[in-house]
Amino acid sequence: MNLISLNIRPLLAILVSLCASGLIYVLGDHIKENAREAITFIAAIIKIVLVYSMVPAVLAGHTIRLELFRIVDDVDFTLNVDTAGIVFACSASTLWLLTSIYSVGYMRGHGEKNQTGYYASFAMCLSAAMGICFAANMITFFIFFEVLTIATYPLVVHYRDAEGTRSGRKYLAYTLISGQIFFAAMVIVYSVSGNMEFKPGGFLDKSMLPAPWALVVFMMMIGAGIVKAGVMPLHSWLPAAMVAPTPVSALLHAVVVVKAGAFATLRVVLYVFGPKLARECGGATILAWMAVATILISSLIALKKDNLKARLAFSTIGQLSYIVLGIAILSPLSTAGALYHLVAHAFMKITLFMCAGAIFVTTHKKDISEMVGLGRRMPVTMNAFTIASLGIAGFPFFVGFVSKANIIMGALKTGQLLFGATLIVSAVLALTYLMPVVLITFKREPVNPEFNTYGEASKTMLVPLLITATVSVILGVAPNFGLHLLDLAMSTGEAVFAHVGGVIC
Repeated sequence: MNLISLNIRPLLAILVSLCASGLIYVLGDHIKENAREAITFIAAIIKIVLVYSMVPAVLAGHTIRLELFRIVDDVDFTLNVDTAGIVFACSASTLWLLTSIYSVGYMRGHGEKNQTGYYASFAMCLSAAMGICFAANMITFFIFFEVLTIATYPLVVHYRDAEGTRSGRKYLAYTLISGQIFFAAMVIVYSVSGNMEFKPGGFLDKSMLPAPWALVVFMMMIGAGIVKAGVMPLHSWLPAAMVAPTPVSALLHAVVVVKAGAFATLRVVLYVFGPKLARECGGATILAWMAVATILISSLIALKKDNLKARLAFSTIGQLSYIVLGIAILSPLSTAGALYHLVAHAFMKITLFMCAGAIFVTTHKKDISEMVGLGRRMPVTMNAFTIASLGIAGFPFFVGFVSKANIIMGALKTGQLLFGATLIVSAVLALTYLMPVVLITFKREPVNPEFNTYGEASKTMLVPLLITATVSVILGVAPNFGLHLLDLAMSTGEAVFAHVGGVIC
């Protein structure tokens, strides 16, 4: 793999939203809302251009690297753009623009307060996300991972009420404590290896960390990722955070936060421990069974939720564990499927949350039982919801099918049939908790007379959810359309397992 050094594009991709955040925060109360939103849009477009411009080089087998300054002995603050990072970066940067457009319709339509802090914090989160994508080593990764935690807090407590404050405290307790445990594990890894650099296939072995200690350090380090990814029993902060506005829920569940947790899991398992040591110490097996339990339990809980956002929250908890399970299966195909599901789930789940937000702003309804017949007044919104629901369930010709099929094939090729069966069962459960929403909203009788006065949401809310729903179909039919994200995911799987014979049985 060729190295392209002294390329400042990854740094610029981080700085553009950081600068936007600062401008919005400083000027937000002194400029009109149009100007504040314009800063967001301009920064989002610049970020997309910067991220997309790096894709051809990465596809060609190059690594873009930028060493900035020394942090500790032999460890620099370094950015490195590889296949795994660019996949996450493409997804996050694209969805930031669409979520920003949607936010205008939501925040204005619902008359939200604290919009300056909202847009500033949102931009800061995207800056941290780019740093997570492009971090070359653990300490650089940790810095941006913690910045993301702090930047998200004002969004969770957006309403500044008692419920929001409780949810924010729970969010910080879970994420900051697990982050500090990650830091302690990172120090141990550095002390035994003298290395913090992410490497495909990992850099640790049992001569550095004997199996009992390797498992302890593995669980310490993996905790930060699975907390943000909502793996049970470390998930309760995620449903609690649903008190925030719907665009924040989209940020948490689709754009950045839970995806950062899944991405952290990928980096730790496959770029620090490596498939061989992760299997030998037993960590991958424990992680896989935690993911299986989460997938099944969260789906059953989702069935009982009448509040639409709560049902979608538990759906996210299960769907993110698809990614964790794909990583823990330890095969090239399951790794590729896990990384591609990071993209697939992002577009499908953000569509569902945008639809939920459009319904709430238009009708002020939160509970599914109150939405009987609503689809006849909001057919565009509910058809988009249907598309995303079928994708979440893994129907063919939707993007979710592509990612899940690769994870299942990876499980079958390594003889882990039960894990493959779990994903099939979970697809049925996804249909069970999402399709009733569709059926209820398109039910003819009895229709709430109140709905006769409603129509579709504003175009600023409708257009983004139509785009994300359309992308969910396009990437299901042509997975490499545009940015060749499936090829990048496949390349990641191949690179990680190049030194361990392809599979770890």
